[in-house]
Amino acid sequence: MKKFLVGALALSVLAGCSTNETTIELQKEGTISLKVWGSESDSEFLQKTIENFKKKYEQYDFDITLEYVSESVAGASVLKDVNSAADVFAFADDQTKTLVEGKGLLVLDDSVEAFLENIGTGTLTDVKDNNVSVSIASASYNDQLYAFPMSADNGYFLYYDGSVYSENDVKNWETLLSKAKDGKKVGMCLDSGWYNASFFYGAGFTTQLNNDGTTTLNWNSEVNGLKGSDVLLKMVKIANNDNFMALPSDKISDTILTGELCAVVSGTWDSENVKKVFGDNLRAAKMPKYTIGDEEYQTGSVIGSKLVGINPTSNNIGWSIIFAQYLTNEDSQLLHYEMTGIGPSNYTAQQNKEVKDDIALSALIEQNDYAYVQRVGSEYWTASTELGNSIVNGEINESNAQSTLDALVKKVG
Repeated sequence: MKKFLVGALALSVLAGCSTNETTIELQKEGTISLKVWGSESDSEFLQKTIENFKKKYEQYDFDITLEYVSESVAGASVLKDVNSAADVFAFADDQTKTLVEGKGLLVLDDSVEAFLENIGTGTLTDVKDNNVSVSIASASYNDQLYAFPMSADNGYFLYYDGSVYSENDVKNWETLLSKAKDGKKVGMCLDSGWYNASFFYGAGFTTQLNNDGTTTLNWNSEVNGLKGSDVLLKMVKIANNDNFMALPSDKISDTILTGELCAVVSGTWDSENVKKVFGDNLRAAKMPKYTIGDEEYQTGSVIGSKLVGINPTSNNIGWSIIFAQYLTNEDSQLLHYEMTGIGPSNYTAQQNKEVKDDIALSALIEQNDYAYVQRVGSEYWTASTELGNSIVNGEINESNAQSTLDALVKKVG
């Protein structure tokens, strides 16, 4: 672990899961060098934010190098050689666990909190209070914060044709399906565990990634008096409806463009596609509820976030913390939205008029109250796809619903 020259401020901080102490320093003289990694699709936003950061701290001499590394591979790139990786880097939230275990993230603990309080830029408590809970959960491991949330928009909700449905019509699956007309369908992917888990999450069932890479599911049990098999049979009933269309995970966008759908479950990435089909009648809402017995359950969803982490071996830990905080603050998240359409995780930024007027993001933000941060092992994906295909192919009924879930739980665990 590298040591840092003592400046005006020095605080003890633990790096990652390590027990080795480093010292947070705030360099005030000479050229302050930082290397930043971010997505090429964010290039203009990142360049503008770096310019804004330099203006804010114009009394210092910064040399900030921007390199383009996709968030999807940033974690692996960091862990190839932590010492030569960027000081500050954006990454997809599903890499948090791997980065922490590989000691590729600075732990944002009480020492960092004290550092931020001392320099007066806002604290980690502010970060936790000002960003939606699902983004904080994505940036945490074992209840410890390791990164700054940058966005919270990688999730799904319901798009619909406002000439077919009223706002009330799309509040539950039964009405949504019954009011489809002119031969058009309601589309949703069921062959992916990213989508089909939504029904279980909505009823309080969970998924949990174990340390050995297996997944613990409770879908074959009972939660709050509801059996997982009842949820599965409800999914079968929805899939069997003549007005429902099961969409293969790799055909959602293509099917939207055919004009065969009057409503579809997807995310912000399909906003232009649905706009082409629904035009001025484009509407969006949170996922519909479903009814089992006398009870209604809000269909859940999965949410993913972009995060910004700090390299624990950085030569400029202090400025890395300050820049990561700046890159993800309210103003920067709004700039990110204005320049790229990326949805903010910051509560106040979400209340911005332009964000609220964004049909897709407004629905996503509403759905995020029912969203789940999904952490699962590799076997889960195969098994959940098999489950979805069994639903679509009519292979599940009352006699085998429980045994199907029992087998699923065993396979992934």
